[in-house]
Amino acid sequence: MSRATEIDQNLNEVRTRIAKACQRAGRALSDVRLLAVSKTVAPEDIVAAMAAGQLDFAENYGQEFRDKVVAVEALLSVQPSLPKPRWHFIGPLQTNKVKYVAGKTETIHTVADLGVLAEVERKCVAAGKIQDCLVQVNVAGETQKSGLFPGSLPSLLDAFATYPHCRCLGLMVIPPYDPNPELSRPHFQALRRLRDDHAIVSRLHVDLRHLSMGMSHDVEVAIDCGATLVRVGTAIFGARS
Repeated sequence: MSRATEIDQNLNEVRTRIAKACQRAGRALSDVRLLAVSKTVAPEDIVAAMAAGQLDFAENYGQEFRDKVVAVEALLSVQPSLPKPRWHFIGPLQTNKVKYVAGKTETIHTVADLGVLAEVERKCVAAGKIQDCLVQVNVAGETQKSGLFPGSLPSLLDAFATYPHCRCLGLMVIPPYDPNPELSRPHFQALRRLRDDHAIVSRLHVDLRHLSMGMSHDVEVAIDCGATLVRVGTAIFGARS
């Protein structure tokens, strides 16, 4: 089996899982968008996924993203029938890495402090771009993991009012990993409650329509809890070295 065929089959299996999860949850399939997590994935494999109909890709590292965009564009130049990919950034973001992603991605999922938000605004002002963002929330309180604690969420959402080149469109979470997907449920439910609580507050440049949550092993639970953006890598591209 060729690599392209393998990726195509994997994508179909993931799409079937998502469709069945939406049906069980009583949700429309159009409510959930699949993001193929492409960190460390070869550009050729990304183009193979695009040929299989996948358009949204998510990267974790700023410099890898910068280089991969160039490599993928070079491959697409000889396949003009394929549309351009939609890039998302889902990795920890520090101010010195903002330059790689601000104004160059559809959505930054990991805004988690005022310094990063201010730098995203600064870069987007210079580029004349509007950047869609999500706020990453550390609902489990893991000290070793990125994301702000829930108590700090209101002040960061309020800050978007002063940054006209940044729009907050929702929240994102990475729960503690456990092979039992049901153990992710309390964290997904906590993020949804936070979203629902803050969605009723009117804030300039804030529209909390999205919940970015769920990965290869727990995507069904995430959809049941209201995910609108699911981030799947291993189930599409295989285990990373």
